[in-house]
Parts: sequence; structure tokens; C-alpha cells
Amino acid sequence: MNSFIAVVLVCANALAQEACTDDQAIEVRKVRVANELGCTNGWQEIIARTDLREEVGKTAYLKTECRRVKTGG
Repeated sequence: MNSFIAVVLVCANALAQEACTDDQAIEVRKVRVANELGCTNGWQEIIARTDLREEVGKTAYLKTECRRVKTGG
């Protein structure tokens, strides 16, 4: 059975989108979700709870990814 990891990367505006990776991001947040639709919901709330919320759109941007992970079974 498969599940998914929703990933939100907070990257500096100076960083090109293709270079925005886990290693280059200012902050990385991950949460396991049941399906791909789950990757599109909730990330706004995650970031809104952090100090970075003031920077998004000014000095930083968000990049979201949905990663498939294989669970045991």
C-alpha cells in the first residue's frame, strides 16, 4: 500500500525554483497524508503557525511537493 508525504519548502526569493530542494530551503515541513489530494490541503495552516509567515511573498516563497512512499505490507 502507498501513502504520501506532503512537503512544504520555504525558499529565499533569490533561489531559483528548480534549486529549491530540502537541502537549500530555509525551512522544510513534512506530513504524512492518505492520498495526493491531502498534499494540496493544510500547508497554508502549517506555515501560518511559523515565524516565517511574515516573509512569504516578501523575501521568501513556498514550494510544495507530494512524495509517494511505500508502506510495509
